[in-house]
Amino acid sequence: MAAEIVPAFVVAAFLLLMAVSAVADESYVRPPPRAELGVGVPTWFWGRKSTSPFPQQVHISLAGDRHMRVTWITDDPTAPSVVEYGTSPGEYMATSQGESTSYSYLLYSSGKIHNVVIGPLEANTVYFYRCSGQNPEFSLKTPPSQFPVTFAVVGDLGQTEWTSSTLDHIDKCEYDVHLLPGDLSYADYRQHLWDSFGELVQPLASARPWMVTEGNHEKESIPFFKSGFDAYNARWKMPFEESGSSSNLYYSFEVAGVHVVMLGSYTDYDEYSEQYNWLKADLSKVDRQKTPWLLVLMHAPWYNSNWAHQGEGDKMMSSMEPLLYAANVDIVLAGHVHAYERSTRVNMGKVDHCGPVHITIGDGGNREGLAQRYLKPKPEWSVFREASFGHGELKIVNSTHAHWSWHRNDDDEPVKSDEVWITSLVNSDCIRSNQLDLKIRTTA
Repeated sequence: MAAEIVPAFVVAAFLLLMAVSAVADESYVRPPPRAELGVGVPTWFWGRKSTSPFPQQVHISLAGDRHMRVTWITDDPTAPSVVEYGTSPGEYMATSQGESTSYSYLLYSSGKIHNVVIGPLEANTVYFYRCSGQNPEFSLKTPPSQFPVTFAVVGDLGQTEWTSSTLDHIDKCEYDVHLLPGDLSYADYRQHLWDSFGELVQPLASARPWMVTEGNHEKESIPFFKSGFDAYNARWKMPFEESGSSSNLYYSFEVAGVHVVMLGSYTDYDEYSEQYNWLKADLSKVDRQKTPWLLVLMHAPWYNSNWAHQGEGDKMMSSMEPLLYAANVDIVLAGHVHAYERSTRVNMGKVDHCGPVHITIGDGGNREGLAQRYLKPKPEWSVFREASFGHGELKIVNSTHAHWSWHRNDDDEPVKSDEVWITSLVNSDCIRSNQLDLKIRTTA
């Protein structure tokens, strides 16, 4: 359906759906939120107001071994999908061409969305680049090829004043890759907020790879008209094809001895689904001698002692937890609940020294506020929980040890409020390479 021809009853039904969703979203008490940024555009979801002649909303992501994908938007539909890059400012020794796309949503039409893969690139190296043959010049730093490697982790970002504070704190962290387990812009059908989010995160996302997976706020489906994830898939293309996945909603990648699996909480995940079969095949290929650490990210947490979103991950956990357990996954990171919680190693609802550590970190700074109510008594598997905005830092020091820390936003200053050393399962007595026919290759 053409973007500019939308029957009145469709818009009315859409607004009613938004109202119902808003009521359902108030199922738990939240404190007053901070001001939401980027909402001053008077057209709500119908109209893109940018008229910039320059590349906008630039962000990068890993795209296979020694390659990086550069994504940006231009208002000029004739702008070429070209990236020039080199290791010295203003001196571009290589050029890569890519593809472009766009999308329409009700009365909104995006700009031209460019995706260009550059490489091969040297590890742990600063590159300077520009997009579509135009300034400004950007710089990026590639991740290391060996330990140590550091991940910044934050979910449910949104674009409020708390978000800005969180991003400022992450910017001070010496990290290599940013992991985001869903709920990026909180556009919620208001497409111009995807644009303002892209501009908000550009300073960080253009300099370090951002690896994301979808949350419920990315779906933006309209019955009979939109199946969902149009904006997310167009704007945030991840290396799903490089990892053998058939969907941008789930994929995997490797960096410096770490295999990271990004799962989709909002696409099919039962034993007969493509995602389940892909996950099983992906885990079976992991070489734990080469990549001794195994991380998994998703949006809806499986272990959650907060009142908010209770049980929403149970069906996915019932289907996929045996795969993760058999593969000796070390850490599972999730968002969705607007608070922080860290578990001990757990499996099937019980403390298990062979299960993964589960961490909920959906506290990036979204407009909905914090989830402050927890179940009592605290479950045996729950070690630390607190309803505050913040971010996490995961430093994989070597093949056996990693340091996790959570940094609370306290009066706009980062405060390290929780930290723990985590030991990889790779050399433990938990190796179960013959279970579920995963055939995980290990050092054992």
